[in-house]
Parts: sequence; structure tokens; C-alpha cells
Amino acid sequence: MRILLLGANGFIGSHLTEKILDASDDEVVAFDIKGDNLECFSGRERFSFRRGDIFEDDAWLEEQVAACDVVLPFAGVAKPAYYLSHPLWTFELDFEQNLKIVRLCVKHGKRVVFPSTSEVYGLSSDNLLLEDESPLIVGPIGKMRWIYSCGKQMLDRVIAAYGQERGLRYTIFRPFNWVGPRLDTLEDARERRARSITQIVHDILYRGEVTLVGGGEQRRSFTWIGDGTDALAAILRNEGGRADGQIFNIGNPSNNISIRELAETILGTMREMPRFAGRTDGVRVVSVPAESYYRNGYDDMRNRVPSVDKIRNLLGWTPRVSLKESVRRTLEGFEER
Repeated sequence: MRILLLGANGFIGSHLTEKILDASDDEVVAFDIKGDNLECFSGRERFSFRRGDIFEDDAWLEEQVAACDVVLPFAGVAKPAYYLSHPLWTFELDFEQNLKIVRLCVKHGKRVVFPSTSEVYGLSSDNLLLEDESPLIVGPIGKMRWIYSCGKQMLDRVIAAYGQERGLRYTIFRPFNWVGPRLDTLEDARERRARSITQIVHDILYRGEVTLVGGGEQRRSFTWIGDGTDALAAILRNEGGRADGQIFNIGNPSNNISIRELAETILGTMREMPRFAGRTDGVRVVSVPAESYYRNGYDDMRNRVPSVDKIRNLLGWTPRVSLKESVRRTLEGFEER
């Protein structure tokens, strides 16, 4: 199978590339504006990389869509700090450019596996989030954080509509707070643009103070990246066509904890690792209002717990890696650069 992977240099894209090359006979045609996370695959059989811009390389993109078997449009931004500071760019990249790719898949009759997000559930009050039943609720227009969620939700709906009206073969997956090496860079963390686990590690090592937005009471279901790519491998195999036309949550409900508890787990794990010896001494944990950290456009969901019954029943996938082990593995792969 020939797989076109857009946004291949990103966190999920780079890990999925490794998974495909190591555990299958499939070919990966990778595309991204940067390639530092893909350098280790240079020279590998069944791998090629094109450095380019999804906004500009339309001719090449259509040529590759037409030549592949399945398209993974993973190009996008997935950091709340960006949703607030660059909402138009978030919409243009995550919605408009990926819609362009989806339409090419319709035109050339290609299967698409689309990365939605757990953010589409927004402010849903459901204790357990179900792919086909839970309402997708977002906040007011002035809370710019929701532009990402709305763009992803709209693409979910457009893809499903293309499936209904034009026969597009698709699978949509919703990752729940996947963690692991390469999640974010230290530069992101220095500018307070990183996601929680990278930001916390950076603040421990370089600031001696962990800042918890709103006290860190928000709860998330953190999922090891390897569990996530195992699920994606099952979606790509698509045995019996059981992934066709489906939406899947991919998360670990057993790893549902608050951000404050995550910070405590990271601190405790770092104290057990010789490479971080002495660097956690005297670290303070402080709380700040969301408005002072993110500005006024921020809003948040208090809890996100996925049901994974559907993907377990249809594809036989279940998450395996505990939260503490996920944190330990992430710290082992942490690069100070």
C-alpha cells in the first residue's frame, strides 16, 4: 500500500512513519515544511520525503494523491496557544488546506484517514464521550480557542457528507491527549506555547516553577503515542473494511487525571531518574488565572474521558500503557536542545 502522509514531520506523523516502516510492507510518501524529525528515515526503503508548503504545492499534491492508495492529511496546528494568537492561520491551515486535500481524494477516488480531535466534544456534559452520540458543544465567539474545534468538527461533517453523497471512503479518528517524545519543542515551551507535559518538564528544568492554569483542575485522558500508532495501524489495515465510514476515539480512559496530578507524576518520575538528579529540588507549583496566562480568548473543558468500546469491538484495539509508564518513556526521549 502506498501512503501519502502530509504533516509527516509532526508528532503523530513522525511516530506513525516509524510504525509503518518497521511493522509493515507499506510505502510512505512524506510531505512537510520541515524535516528534522524525519532525518532518521533517510535512505530507508519504502520512504521518500518532499519538503514543501501545503499552501503552495498544489500540482505536486494532486499528483501524489492520484498515485497513492490512502491519504493521511495530518498537516495542522494543535496547540491552544496558537488558536488564541493566530486564529485565522489555524482556520486556514486546519480547515481550508485539509478540505482541499479531501476534495482531491473525492476527485481521484482515494481513501482518506482524517485526524479529528477530542476538542470537537468541546463543553459536552457527557461523562463518557461517544463518537456517534455525544453532542459537540463549543463556547461563545469571543472565546477564540474554539476556532480549532469548530474547524475540525466542520471537516468531520464535510467528510461524512462526501461519503454519503460521493462515495468517499474515509475513517475519522479523534486523539485524546497523546504524549511521547517530539510532542513539542523546548522553544515552544520557552514561549509558553507547548502542550501540558512538555511545558511542565521545561518549567521544572529551566524555571524551577510549574505554572498551573486555573489551578490545574482540568482532567485529560493521556495516551501513549505508541498505543495511538497501534490504533492507526489497525485503521490502515482496515481488515474486512470495518474502519470504513467510522469515527473512532483513540485514548486511554484509565489515564484520566488532572493537570495538577500530571505535574506531580512528572516530578515524582523525574526524581527517580538519574539524568534529572537534583534538578527537581525546590521546584514550586503555582496557580495562575487562565486570563493572565492565555489572554481573554481562552476557554476550557473540565474533563474529557473517551469511550473506546467502538474501536475495541471493530478493530480489536485497546490502550495498554499506563500514565506513569507514558511519562517515564516521554522523559527518556526528552532532548534538551
